[in-house]
Amino acid sequence: MKIKRKAAIMTLVLALTFLLFAGIASAQETNEASEEHVPLVILGCALAITIAGISAATGLAFSGSSAVAVTAEKPDLFGKLLVLQVLPMTQAVYGLLTAILLMMGVGLLGGTPKATMLQGMGAIWIGLIVGLTGISAINQGMVASSSISAVARNPDVAARGIIFTVMTETIAIFGLLAGILLMTGLGLLG
Repeated sequence: MKIKRKAAIMTLVLALTFLLFAGIASAQETNEASEEHVPLVILGCALAITIAGISAATGLAFSGSSAVAVTAEKPDLFGKLLVLQVLPMTQAVYGLLTAILLMMGVGLLGGTPKATMLQGMGAIWIGLIVGLTGISAINQGMVASSSISAVARNPDVAARGIIFTVMTETIAIFGLLAGILLMTGLGLLG
């Protein structure tokens, strides 16, 4: 199992390295916007939403399992637990927002889609930044699960549980901010 995981990670690293160097070589050839580079932006969109979305779904499974167990015995806590349970979903929202901004930036949501090679390669890296920092949703789901258990024992600690749960989300917020700044620098927002 560990060998398969290492092989998968090495394959991903090699593929990303290839994309980086291929992009640098191609970017030196031309800096003109064309439809040719739009698929790279689409790949960046896919990376942002799928990595963050899968991570959010995993985090929601952790927190949702705990919330279901507690509400079975204490249905009056449903409202407090629902807030804690849905918090890991925000990383998927960041992935979706990133994908929408990238699509808008190159005209995929209206107009003629065009992107430079630099914008296309940048979109891939932006998608990876937002997607990979969105993996924090898994840890957020674990913290939310613990917070839900704590609220089951003492409903007065719900606010504290929310604070602890939100702290793991700051990593995803940093990734979203970096992505937006990169989009601005690449001329995709403006």
